[in-house]
Amino acid sequence: MEGTQTEGLDDLPPSAKLVFKVLEYNGPLTQKGIVQESMLSARTVRYALERLEGIGVVDEDVYFADARQNLYKLTEPAQEFTADENEASCTAD
Repeated sequence: MEGTQTEGLDDLPPSAKLVFKVLEYNGPLTQKGIVQESMLSARTVRYALERLEGIGVVDEDVYFADARQNLYKLTEPAQEFTADENEASCTAD
C-alpha cells in the first residue's frame, strides 16, 4: 500500500486538494471552518472530505465544543507525506 497516498492525492479533484491544503495549513477544523477558509460551498467540502477519507488522509473526530459537528484533521501518514514533500522542495534549491 506504499505510494497509494501520493497517487490517490494526485488523482483527486482540485476542490479536494484545496481542502487538504486548508487542513495542512490550519490544522483540525470543522466542516464550517473548512467552508470559511476555502470559500467552497458546503456541498463541495462534504464531497471533498468524503474523497479524502476514502484514501485515508483525513480523519473525522467529535468536536467537543459542539457535539453536533465533526472535527476533521489530517492522519499521521498524510502529515508525513507533506513533510517529505517539503523536504524534497527544500533540497532542490
